[in-house]
Amino acid sequence: MKRQDRDGPTHTRNLPSFRHWTPSDRRFAKRYTLGARNATIGGMADSMVDRKTRPAPLKLDDYEPAARAVLPQGIYDYIAGGSEDEAALRGNREAFARYRFRFKVLASADQIELGHELFGQRFRMPVHLAPTATQRMTHPDGELAAYQAASEAGIAYALSTLSSAAIEEVAAAATGPRWFQLYMHAERAVSASFIERAVDAGYSAILLTVDLPRTGRRERDIRNAFSLPEGLGYANLDARRRADAAEGPDPFAQNVNAQTNPGLGWADLEWLVAKTSLPVIVKGVVRADDARHAVGAGARGVIVSNHGGRQLDHAVASLDALPEVVQAVGREIPVLMDGGVRRGTDVLKALCLGAQGVLIGRPYLYALAVGGADGVSQMLEILYQEIELSMSLLGARRLSELSGDLLTRL
Repeated sequence: MKRQDRDGPTHTRNLPSFRHWTPSDRRFAKRYTLGARNATIGGMADSMVDRKTRPAPLKLDDYEPAARAVLPQGIYDYIAGGSEDEAALRGNREAFARYRFRFKVLASADQIELGHELFGQRFRMPVHLAPTATQRMTHPDGELAAYQAASEAGIAYALSTLSSAAIEEVAAAATGPRWFQLYMHAERAVSASFIERAVDAGYSAILLTVDLPRTGRRERDIRNAFSLPEGLGYANLDARRRADAAEGPDPFAQNVNAQTNPGLGWADLEWLVAKTSLPVIVKGVVRADDARHAVGAGARGVIVSNHGGRQLDHAVASLDALPEVVQAVGREIPVLMDGGVRRGTDVLKALCLGAQGVLIGRPYLYALAVGGADGVSQMLEILYQEIELSMSLLGARRLSELSGDLLTRL
């Protein structure tokens, strides 16, 4: 493909309308229409062409091909890709396939309760939306739409430091629980300003990402010379600190690296815990010793994650790392995980291994691309129904009944 001129974000808004649905709604089976956006690598859409009719999604994986049909190739690759050989990316999915359920029968599992508590708040189900950068690349409503869908679904939304909508703008879009994800800047004053703004805007937790001292080698982005489209930027940074268009083989990575701290250490976590009264959750842990160190530094939770396979390639799969971390600190603090979750059964496998919740990223970005807030709401309802049905078939009535005894590893 040739690179298109990028005169500004001309992202179209005539995207398909996705209604919030229930299993009893027969009209859900109707087809919907998608159009391919006329845009190329690094650009934003400027028209809709080649309209195609597709069946309505039945599972989370159905959203990816639908999103690929409407997103510019460079943006799709940025979302879908991992680092180097993408072994860690594939590994996250492969790890779930290594487990099978040992289901119970005659368990009277007719009334299923998926609600759970984390950090002093009650949620409708143990799934939350992970922080992802610059969501307005995907849909013009971006973070606002994703947060609205999460709020309606009764789950938490985590806003990225590198979001395309400001901390305050997102907070005003809905009333549900919201967390703020922090990339620690090399200048602590910059990080302190983010924390203060998040507190003032009513965010209830800080997620400190610790697995990105530098951006991983994402070769799809390098091949595409991917960079933020003109007119999109990091809304939480003031004009003086916004990344300019970088030159070189990987301009996007250079811009991200300019906003992070390659020298991040345990003293920075201790500083952050002392700086805020909000619970600090450390995101990007895969080792027991690091989890124990995080607790010792004052973390109130950890998220087992390899950054969706986008950082160190051949990193251990998040699900494979989960039991070690749970055994080390699971009795002291909540342990969550992300990476590779695509089914309700995936959620249950993680919970059986000790996670108290999971986060998803790519699936909701694909749903956002094809349907905005309605698309994300629909995707979350699909996942809710999968979890509820699988709980019943597993013979568990509530999340507290899930344990490793219900799993076997191949």
